[in-house]
Amino acid sequence: MKKIWIFNHYATKPDEPATRDFDIAKELAKRGHKITIFASAFSHYKQKIKYLEPGEKFRIEETEGFRFVWIRTYLYKKNNWKRMINMLSYSWQVFFIGIQKKERPDVIVGTCVHPFAVLSAYLVSKNKKCRFFFMVTDLWPQTLVDIGYLSKNNPLVWIMRKLEKFLYNKAEKIIILHPYMGDYIKNLGVVESDKKVFWIPNGVDISRYEGIKKYEGGNPDNFVFMYTGIHAKYANLEIILKAAKILENKGRKNIKFILVGDGLEKKNLMNMAKEMNILNVEFRDMVPKSELYKTMSEADCFILIIKYLPVLAKYGMSSNKTNDYMISGRPIVFSVSSKNNPIEKAGAGITVAPNDPQALADACERMISLSSEERIKMGKRGVEYIKKYHDIRLLAEKFEKLM
Repeated sequence: MKKIWIFNHYATKPDEPATRDFDIAKELAKRGHKITIFASAFSHYKQKIKYLEPGEKFRIEETEGFRFVWIRTYLYKKNNWKRMINMLSYSWQVFFIGIQKKERPDVIVGTCVHPFAVLSAYLVSKNKKCRFFFMVTDLWPQTLVDIGYLSKNNPLVWIMRKLEKFLYNKAEKIIILHPYMGDYIKNLGVVESDKKVFWIPNGVDISRYEGIKKYEGGNPDNFVFMYTGIHAKYANLEIILKAAKILENKGRKNIKFILVGDGLEKKNLMNMAKEMNILNVEFRDMVPKSELYKTMSEADCFILIIKYLPVLAKYGMSSNKTNDYMISGRPIVFSVSSKNNPIEKAGAGITVAPNDPQALADACERMISLSSEERIKMGKRGVEYIKKYHDIRLLAEKFEKLM
C-alpha cells in the first residue's frame, strides 16, 4: 500500500470534464492505495466556487475510496492577470496545507497545466522527505505561446521555462500525457530524460458509458453532429459555425450541429451564430461527466476539433474527449493537426485538415454519404481501440508499476 498525494489545480469529480486524476485515484484506491488529491474549489469550467461553504478555506471530502482536499482560490472570469493570481493562490495554499499535515506520503505527484503547482509539490516532497513525480498534461509555457496568449519574449514565459526545466531535473519520474512529449523534455537538456520519462495517456472509465444508446448508424435525413467539451479559443469552434453556415447555404436541412459545454468563449460563439443567422446549430449547457452518455446518445457523429497548435503537431495528443467519443461507438470527424492520429489508427472516422470550414463541411457530407453499416463499423473499431489501449484500469496499473 502506498500513500500518494496528487497536486492538480484543475482536478474535478465527474460533475465536470477533468476526471483523469479522479479515475486513476479511484482505480488505485481499489488496489489498496491511499490517495489524496489537492484541487482548487474554484471551477475553471463554471467560473464559481464549488464544494466549499462560505468562509471555508479548504475542505476534506471522502469519495470513491480516496480523498479530495478542496482549496479556496482567487476568483477570475477571463484569461488575464486574475487567472494568474488564481494559480499562485492555489500553489501558495497547497504548499502550506501540505506541510502542515502530519501525514507523510510515499509519493507526491505534481501535475502541470501550470508549473507553479508542480513547484509546490516538489517543495512539499522535500519537507516530507518523500518521492517526487512530475505529471505533464500540458507544456506550459510553450502552449501559451503557441495559442497566442503570451509572447515568447514575455518575462513570465522566461520564468516558466526556467521553472519547468528545474522541475524536470528534480523529478524522480516524469509521466507524460502526449506520446512525443519526451522529445521536448530531452531537447531541454534534462538529465537522464531517456530513463525517467514514461507515457501514460488519458484513459476512460468504460463503465461510465454502459448505458449509452446503441448506435444504429444514424439517419441521413436527420443527421446530428455533436461537439462536447470546453468552449475555448484553442477548441476552434468558430470553424464548426462557419461549416454549418456553408451547409445551410447549400440547403442541407438534414444536418444539425449540437455544441455541448461551457467556457470563456461560449458567449462569443453564441453571438457569432446569431450574427451569421445560423439556424442549424444548437448550444447546450455543460453536462456532468457522469450523465454525459445520455446526451451523447443523441449524436450520429462527433466532431473532434482543435486549432492548429505546433505543440500538438510536434508532440502528439491524448485527450479525454477523444476517448469519450470513441467509447460511444459512434464515428468521428477528426480536425486536428497532431503527430499521432488515434482516429485514423483505429479506423474510427474521417480525418480533415484543421482551420478549414469548407473542408469540415465536405467531411460532414462525406460522413453522411456513407452507409449506416460503414458508420457502425467505424464506431465499433473505436470501441475496440479504447478497450485495448485506453481502459483506465490498464493505465492505473501502469501508474502503480512506476511506484
